[in-house]
Parts: sequence; C-alpha cells; structure tokens
Amino acid sequence: MKNREFLKSNWMAIKDTDREKGIEKPDVERDCGNLIALPSFNMGRKPFYQVVKERLSIRKYSKEPLTLEELSFLLWATQGVRKYIEKKKVIFRTVPSAGSTHPFDTYLIVFNIDKVEKGIYRYSGLNHGLCEIKKDSFETDVIEATLGQRFVGESAVVFVWVAVPYRTEWKYKEESYKTIAIDAGHVCQNLYLAATAIDCGTCAVAAYDQDKMDKLVGVDGEDEFVIYLAPVGKI
Repeated sequence: MKNREFLKSNWMAIKDTDREKGIEKPDVERDCGNLIALPSFNMGRKPFYQVVKERLSIRKYSKEPLTLEELSFLLWATQGVRKYIEKKKVIFRTVPSAGSTHPFDTYLIVFNIDKVEKGIYRYSGLNHGLCEIKKDSFETDVIEATLGQRFVGESAVVFVWVAVPYRTEWKYKEESYKTIAIDAGHVCQNLYLAATAIDCGTCAVAAYDQDKMDKLVGVDGEDEFVIYLAPVGKI
C-alpha cells in the first residue's frame, strides 16, 4: 500500500536540509513565563525486572491524588534533561531521539495532583517546572476529545505529547516523520515504566479528535499538534 513508504528507510535521499543551508537551529523548547518549580524526588526503586513484568495498560484509577513529587518523577523520566549545550542548542533528555532533535513538548491536563490546581500546563525540562497555560476543569472536554473514552477524564493527569516537527525537519527533512513517530514510542514507554515503578497506571491513547485536542491544549495544529497522549492515576 502507498502509505507503507512512510515506514521505510530512505536516508540516502536526504539532501539540502535547512541545517546544510546554515539556517539557525530551532529552540529546544519554548520560554516559560509563570513557572511552577517541581520538587526533587526519591522514588522508583523497584527492580527493573519487576517493573517490566508488571507493566500493563491500565484504564481504571483510584481517586487518590498523585503527589507533586510523583509528577516530578514521571516528567523527568519522560522528558527530563540530562545535559544541555546552549551554544549549539543540543539537548540530551532521558529518552532517545533521532539526532537528539527531541521534537516533543509535554502538556499536562491536571485533574487530581496534590498542590496543583486543575488546568493545563506545559513542562519545561530545562527548568524542571510547569508553565501554566490555563486553569479550569477539563474532564468533559478531554473525554469528548478522546472520542468518549471516559477513563481518560477519570485519571489524575493526562500526559499530552505535542509534536513540533521542525525541530527534526531542520536536520532530516522528509525522513523526520518516521523518526518522530518512533520517538513518540520511546517517550510513552518510559511513562509506562516510570508509572509502574511507583504503583501508578497508565494507558497510551492514539484515538482522539485532532482538532479538539489541539484546541484544548492551545496549539495551532500545523507547526505544533498533538501526536499521542496517556492518562495516569493511582491504582
């Protein structure tokens, strides 16, 4: 089928990239105005074998809130920064990414996090903090945007990964779309493992209304758009 070409390797065809043209590399993440600092954490010490063995897609969560320390750990595990070379705009996170391009921003739809008001936030890995987007209750909105999947709105928080394709296009042009899809899997798998390590549950969600999810988190749907999401809650 025609669209299978998307999955195949075509690296030899990559020529005349913006990188080769000398165009400035895009920023690794947006600036953040009103930053909520996240605390340090000391958790997730289950044996790795046990974490992998217990990993499941879980769609039922308790009403117990996640702590801010647990949220801090989950964000660090999925998009935390290990090293940043500011002069070269090169960032190394806790997940792999093609050419260290890291094309995602992590948005959070918060329902039940201790010490965090309900609302939508964006994670700043460089500052390990939350950037406030808008405060409100969005349970009904997120259930509607995920085609009626009620368990998403019954979680403590929804991780929403927004793709910023130009971060990878700048370096890899058309081959970017395959690597961006692969990178999304890296990020979500880390969330599964980190959540399992602290006795939380998650479930990856790829079925959603694109326009509604983009509007909900406040991205334009062209240069930035939702690509994947996963609710998290205590079990």
